[in-house]
Amino acid sequence: MPAWLSALLSAFDLAAPWALLALPLPLLAGRLIPAEPEGGSGALRVPGTLVGAGRAGADRAARGRRRTALAWTLWLALLVALAGPRLVMPAAALPASGREIMIAMDLSGSMERRDFALDGETVTRLAAVKRVGADFIRRRAGDRIGLVIFADQAYVAAAPSFDTAAVARALDEATIGISGRSTGIGDGLGLALRRLDPRDAGAEAEPGAAKPAKAVILLSDGANNAGQTAPKDVAELAKDLGIRIYTIALGPRDMADADGEQDVVDTETLRDMAQTSGGEAFRVRTTADLVRVAEAIDRLEGGRALAPPLPLRRDLWPWPGALALLAAAALLASRRGA
Repeated sequence: MPAWLSALLSAFDLAAPWALLALPLPLLAGRLIPAEPEGGSGALRVPGTLVGAGRAGADRAARGRRRTALAWTLWLALLVALAGPRLVMPAAALPASGREIMIAMDLSGSMERRDFALDGETVTRLAAVKRVGADFIRRRAGDRIGLVIFADQAYVAAAPSFDTAAVARALDEATIGISGRSTGIGDGLGLALRRLDPRDAGAEAEPGAAKPAKAVILLSDGANNAGQTAPKDVAELAKDLGIRIYTIALGPRDMADADGEQDVVDTETLRDMAQTSGGEAFRVRTTADLVRVAEAIDRLEGGRALAPPLPLRRDLWPWPGALALLAAAALLASRRGA
């Protein structure tokens, strides 16, 4: 077989090839179903000499051949459409890691403070986090990533998904005040753990199978002062589930040396949470620190490789389907004009 023909055939496949098994059904029906008995019709018979039997017979024979051709065209096109012909198009291999990551982000009122720099301008903490966080999310193609926002209450801004662009867009659209202005770290972390589907996070993997990696990246610029759960208790739960927590303490001042200043970050609690779960704690005072932390977490949660490309298929059945419709219309018109 020529190479070009082999390549052409390999580009097509059928969704339901078994439909072609019905191809000989009309022939079998013609052999097995008894013909109509002679003289069973009530039609009026006219002597051939009155209508020109020779020409009329030739016309009937020609019409019969056309109808037979149309009927077989209809049947073949219908079967091909039912078989579901598809054009197989190669797709580029995508990175895949098997990791599931939830980002839990503080959206309290203190994130409005303008003490970060971005493109040479002073911006709010939230603006810096949006820029760096969206870049981090987009780089994680191949991971299932979700986003939890917390303040007085916690809510899921983006369910875990492979659509990193949609998650990055949800982060960019986050607005302070939508869930309050306090800081419920425990509730935010707890909701993130629930959305990671922890049923197999701490289970023993089968021999030779990789255990799914699950992690929470928690960013806060304050201390827990809202919600129903204590952050350290939720960190213990994460440890039991085998889910790592990476904490990011955001802001120039720590609670330990605040000197009565309000809205300072509780670095010590965030560090304890990370250590309890087996993760790491990071301290961020500037936008440059935030960029370095994102790169560090990207390396820690690395190990992505190109997954086998999934073939993309374009359905071609509408073409034989349209041919079958045209053949049916032509066959009906020929019968009406007979």
